[in-house]
Amino acid sequence: MSDKPKVRIRNLYKIFGTDPASVLDQAKAGLGKTEMLERHGHVLGLKDISIDIGDGEITVIMGLSGSGKSTLIRHLNRLIEPTEGEILVDGIDVTSYGEEELRQLRQMQMSMVFQKFALLPHRTVLENAGMALRVRGESAAAADAAATTWLDRVGLTGFEGHYPHQLSGGMQQRVGIARALTSNAPIMLMDEAFSALDPLIRTDMQGLLLELQQDLHKTIVFITHDLDEALKLADHLVILKDGYVVQQSEPQHILLNPADPYIEDFVSDINRARVLRVRSVMTPLDGRVPADAAGEVGYDDTLESVIAISGGDTAHAYAVLRDGTPVGMLDMKDLVRALVPRAASNGGMLSRAV
Repeated sequence: MSDKPKVRIRNLYKIFGTDPASVLDQAKAGLGKTEMLERHGHVLGLKDISIDIGDGEITVIMGLSGSGKSTLIRHLNRLIEPTEGEILVDGIDVTSYGEEELRQLRQMQMSMVFQKFALLPHRTVLENAGMALRVRGESAAAADAAATTWLDRVGLTGFEGHYPHQLSGGMQQRVGIARALTSNAPIMLMDEAFSALDPLIRTDMQGLLLELQQDLHKTIVFITHDLDEALKLADHLVILKDGYVVQQSEPQHILLNPADPYIEDFVSDINRARVLRVRSVMTPLDGRVPADAAGEVGYDDTLESVIAISGGDTAHAYAVLRDGTPVGMLDMKDLVRALVPRAASNGGMLSRAV
């Protein structure tokens, strides 16, 4: 993993309509999505998007329907052309690419997992999984060998000769993930990849993705409208509204420090005890662990697990360990305060309820 972003998006605009350039300056001056449609008959898809996508990390882009998240991910491999802005992959602006360079980008550097699986119905599981290598011109034997390896990793050994219609939705999406991994592209684009699945299967697929990521450290851009899914998967979370970024940061930071009332409402119903980690609530140590510490908890433990250990006793404080080394103290009173959403603590939730 590197501190240098794998992908950098800078000042990206997308306007849909007959003459986007004619209204671009107005978008830059602050004209909103609704006003642009009413006055000019153009749709503001993306507005001044700037995001760093970390190498080897999962960046989750989320928002409600119409927020621009699927439009944004399709700019990365230029399935949609920007109106203005830069998309830098390893420091090179791909908006300047010609046809051949784009083909190389899509075949070698980026793979994509779709919501609707996008498997070829007349091809077997094995052939679908190895399709990226076959398209590149590699031999059937090489493609099959690589595909077999990844089908095994996603739990589909024994299904190589089946066809997509013979598989469940969750199994079909496993084939889609195996296909993306077989391509060996360093960047994976996942557009609502689990949204079509039943809740239990969706949870299994989230767990599979995190398990694979522990070993592979791919640069993953994951699109979702589900906040629980976003908080579970994201190293970096970007929240869109009407085509612009409302807030982006590490998920723990967004939960504890929502930027505005829109984000406060967004996160108000989340089970914070299950999502928040000890590291976000602890007080860093400036010396030795106090002798009266009630015990030890892990740096990345959930607050829910600490509540279970404490039995709900708010008089306790725990030493926080990271890789066996004390790095902080967690006071149960601080933990309880962190469980209360800011809007609720300010009376906002009560006023809305009344």
